[in-house]
Amino acid sequence: MEKYKTILSPASDEFVERRSRFIGNIKPVSSSEEAIAFINDIKSKYWDATHNVYAYVLREGQTRRYSDDGEPQGTAGMPVLNVLLKEELTDCVVTVTRYFGGVLLGAGGLVRAYSHGAKIAVDAGKIITVSLCDILKIVSDYNFYGRLVPLVSEYGGKIEDTDFADGVTLTVKMPSDVSRAFDDKMFDLSNGRFKSEKIGEIFASVD
Repeated sequence: MEKYKTILSPASDEFVERRSRFIGNIKPVSSSEEAIAFINDIKSKYWDATHNVYAYVLREGQTRRYSDDGEPQGTAGMPVLNVLLKEELTDCVVTVTRYFGGVLLGAGGLVRAYSHGAKIAVDAGKIITVSLCDILKIVSDYNFYGRLVPLVSEYGGKIEDTDFADGVTLTVKMPSDVSRAFDDKMFDLSNGRFKSEKIGEIFASVD
């Protein structure tokens, strides 16, 4: 998997449906341990809630987990999980907390409410695309540096570090699927004077 979608940062949002309060919380995670720790934190924070429903999806082991936490089967955890799957998200955990307001919502109402609770959490957390990126080292002269900076941006790369000495040494994060094309273009524009050296790789946001 060279690209995947996940959540930028922890976030929460809430709404009221027929006097029941629903609170959606979401967080990017990379393991079951992190997901469970977050779920337990939510349960501790909202210890007096009627239900703390959750779902999470991980790249690790292609894991998918959910819990209705006492709501009728299929009305809570699965709808929350389905929001993550519909948005093609992974490496994140979402919880939807409910404080019962005294009015029954029915099976259909519960599905809609828990789906909405998950969706507003996703929207608050902001979806990002994460790509496998090459870490490139580029040594350039000062004359070519002015052309190099916009070229990095053109290919969706990000300059992580710049060292100005006798020449200019850049450390660049470049999506792996365009890294070769970027290098070929740089080689052509510099009349064969400059090429990059791959010094590592990392999964990182390319948005």
